[in-house]
Amino acid sequence: MPRKNPDGTRDYSYDTHYEASAAQRKNRSERVLARRELASEGKVSKGDHKDVDHIKPLSKGGSNKRSNLQAISAHANRSKGNRSK
Repeated sequence: MPRKNPDGTRDYSYDTHYEASAAQRKNRSERVLARRELASEGKVSKGDHKDVDHIKPLSKGGSNKRSNLQAISAHANRSKGNRSK
């Protein structure tokens, strides 16, 4: 959540530093590569409201290998949390 400046405006500097960190740039790069892989297979396309889902979440030891990726609706992906199947 953004912090407030003394004048009452929001301070988004934390978000800027967080997104610029080496770990977050690496995570973003891996997500982009996973989406490109499914896009090359015709599973997803720009504006189709689909997300690339990790069947076994990265936070639970999953990988970015093709066998762990699937294309599902953005709503379904974002509502499931980090539950693994």
